[in-house]
Amino acid sequence: MPDQALRSVEEHLEQVLAAIEPLPAHPQPLMEALGLAAAEDVVAGVQLPGFDNSAMDGYAVRRADVVSATPESPVHLPVVGEIGAGQSTGLLALAPGTAAKIMTGAPVPSGADCVVPYEWTDRGVAQVRIERAPEVGQHVRLAGEDVTVGDLLVEAGTVLGPRHLGLLAAVGRAGVVSRPRPRVVVLSTGSELRDPGQPLGTDSIYDGNSFLLAASARRAGAIAYRVGIVPDEPRAFLDALEDQLVRADVVVTSGGVSQGDFDVVKEALRPHGVWFGPVAMQPGKPQGFGFVGEDRVPIFTLPGNPVSSYISFETFVLPALRKMMGLHPYSRPQVPARLTHAVTSPPGRRQFLRGALDTSGSGLHVAPVGGPGSHLVGDLAASDCLIVVPEDVTALAAGDTVAVVRLDEEI
Repeated sequence: MPDQALRSVEEHLEQVLAAIEPLPAHPQPLMEALGLAAAEDVVAGVQLPGFDNSAMDGYAVRRADVVSATPESPVHLPVVGEIGAGQSTGLLALAPGTAAKIMTGAPVPSGADCVVPYEWTDRGVAQVRIERAPEVGQHVRLAGEDVTVGDLLVEAGTVLGPRHLGLLAAVGRAGVVSRPRPRVVVLSTGSELRDPGQPLGTDSIYDGNSFLLAASARRAGAIAYRVGIVPDEPRAFLDALEDQLVRADVVVTSGGVSQGDFDVVKEALRPHGVWFGPVAMQPGKPQGFGFVGEDRVPIFTLPGNPVSSYISFETFVLPALRKMMGLHPYSRPQVPARLTHAVTSPPGRRQFLRGALDTSGSGLHVAPVGGPGSHLVGDLAASDCLIVVPEDVTALAAGDTVAVVRLDEEI
């Protein structure tokens, strides 16, 4: 496709996702796997609980020995031992007519078939007074009642959350095969840029884009590396890029992709086969995508205005990162909401307006936030969603239903 052929949003996203491959899966330590997708079916190799154990602090007994116990006519039994959790040398068998003090989680000795909680006793040491009889099996956690050997614990494709990791640890798994987090290198280009905290000149601005994009990558589950500012010099840009490729699974740049005389990214990368061209969207029309380096690292070259850059990340980079991690769906879902105010949109462009959702009434309502300008980062920060106006729609009235993308919810 020629560089200047106008792509639709769907066409460009399809081109990107067709070129992106999931990262190879390998074993990850449990805590490193949080939020990743399991790439294997995990089957239990042990049962849970591993043995019959007490669910209460109390006394292990045979029900037949205490069945007649009442507050008015208690049963007295000699206490022949004490069993604590993790004390494998404790009492292993209980003779009829006796009781053993037992702690929560401790193994129930053979011969006992229930546990009398402390609250039903006088907590005696040599002899215990029992005022109420439990049923057979009461206050006993039976071996294998939760998980049995061979149970499917985690299915491949499951996004691993805290509860999954807790279960895997409980059955003795120290790790799980999953696709790793992509390493995302973020580069901002522009001789006018300064790092926050530095003094500004009359023609300089602070670099907010690299923080915006690196934070977005990290929130998506990736490992983000924010690189220092690169001046508007093709050689300097290529040198910086080459230095970073050793630690990059993805490169994201902002700036230098339009039609200006100092669009360094386009000038530097076009000879290397990176595609540059317009996408039918506002903001975010100028886009670039391709591969760089011997290892063919994917590179997304996003426009420099902060709103354009962020919306481009959400629309194209986020789905690519999720595919690399084996996460589904790739894109954020769109949900319907009613407009509180009328909006207009240019013909032939998919417009992404900033919005604020109101969930207090019946159904979702969305209010546009600020104007359509791609430099209005304050309005972007005040938004929690994007209002999506289709290419063939030029005006919507208050009360019309629109599609919105919620930005602050996990997919």
